[in-house]
Amino acid sequence: MNNSCIDTAYDARDADGTRAMYDDWAASYEAEVTANGYATPARCAEALADCVEDRNVALLDFGCGTGLAGLAFKRAGFKVIDGVDLSPTMIAQARAKGIYRSIEQIEPDTSPDETYAVIAAVGVIGEGGAPISTLDLLLHALPSGGKLVFSFDDATLADPTNTGRLNEWLDCGAARLLFSEHGPHFPTKEIESTVYVVEKA
Repeated sequence: MNNSCIDTAYDARDADGTRAMYDDWAASYEAEVTANGYATPARCAEALADCVEDRNVALLDFGCGTGLAGLAFKRAGFKVIDGVDLSPTMIAQARAKGIYRSIEQIEPDTSPDETYAVIAAVGVIGEGGAPISTLDLLLHALPSGGKLVFSFDDATLADPTNTGRLNEWLDCGAARLLFSEHGPHFPTKEIESTVYVVEKA
């Protein structure tokens, strides 16, 4: 694929289309996002590390892609990281990094097989990616006191449905916001994202 992959990633598509896009993009994905200064994985890892005392807790990297977020979590001190993703081609690259305890392909709208006290969804939910219902799926999967770190990029933030769903959880007290910060996502393209850490009540 060519240098427009980041731009076309925001196009609407179904889950099969998303899987196909990332399968096709896998070979050049890391080179392209790195060249554009992809900052959100490190930002999510730093935010989560500030909110989690025990770095030995098992962390699920939901939508792990090629493992860039998993690598950021490892560098932040997390020692037990599992990954799941739609794309088998992306998973093959993530597995080769040797940072995941386990990694597997999942189908859309699939809840984690086991209970994780910490879940990450870095650059996963939003325009061209997983639907906002994924936020519900992941928060429901957490135990009480469990933490979710995730990001909404500018395109996702532009649709009030997405922040509205988050606020539904927060306003009723089902979850509480531990961290929120808007900052760089793809700096070379002047795209930013908000990183959130929420704790389930």
